[in-house]
Amino acid sequence: MASDKKPAGAAPAGKGGAPAGKGGAGGGKGGKGKGDYGSVVTRGEHTAGVTPRYKAKFSDKVLPELKKRNESTNVMELPKIVKIVVNTCQGEATQNIKALESAATELEIITGQKAIITRAKKSIATFKLRAGMPIGASVTLRKERMFEFYDRLVNVALPRVRDFRGVSTNSFDGRGNYSIGIREQIIFPEIEADKVDKNRGLSITIVTSAKSDEAAREMLALMDMPFRK
Repeated sequence: MASDKKPAGAAPAGKGGAPAGKGGAGGGKGGKGKGDYGSVVTRGEHTAGVTPRYKAKFSDKVLPELKKRNESTNVMELPKIVKIVVNTCQGEATQNIKALESAATELEIITGQKAIITRAKKSIATFKLRAGMPIGASVTLRKERMFEFYDRLVNVALPRVRDFRGVSTNSFDGRGNYSIGIREQIIFPEIEADKVDKNRGLSITIVTSAKSDEAAREMLALMDMPFRK
C-alpha cells in the first residue's frame, strides 16, 4: 500500500503539482523572478511597506493646499500625477542594434523597471528606417515607483545638470502633461560615468490628471519641481 506521507524536505505543491508560488518557478509571476533581470535592476526597486516621501507629501501637504486654494472644487477633481513615462530613441540602432541594447539596460538601471522596446511605425528611406524596426526603449512608472523616481529626479538628477537654472515652464502640452528633455543620462547617480560608452538623451513625460496647464504647473510647483523663475 502506498504511503500518504510526504518525503522529508518536499516543497508544498501549488496548482498543477508545481511548487508553491505563481507559475511554479522561483515564486514569481509567470515563473519570472528577480534573477531574470540579472544584475541590471539593482536600484530604484520599491521596498514593500515603505511609503515614498513624495507620496506622503502629496497626501499630507499638497492635496490640502490645493483644496485650500480651490475651495469650490471636489477633492477628487484636484490634479495628481497619474504616471511618468521615460523613453529614449536611438537613431543609430538601425545600423547597430547593440546601441539600443545598451540604452535599454541603462533605462532599466535608472528606473528600476524592465524596459520595453519600441518600434518604428512607418518607413523612412532617408534614414534607412523600415516599419517595425526596433528604434527605442520606454518605461512607464506608476504608484510607488513613480514617486520614488520623481524624488530622485527633482532632488538628485536635475541639480547635477551643468549650469542648471531650473526647468522651463513652457513644456506643457496644453492638456496638463509636462515633458523634460535630458541630454545626458549620467546625471542619474545610478549610472557610472566610467562605464558609459556614449552619452544618450532621455525624454521624461509627467502625465497628470489636471484639466489645464495652469493647474498642473501649480501642483508640480508644490511638489518641488524646480521651475525657472
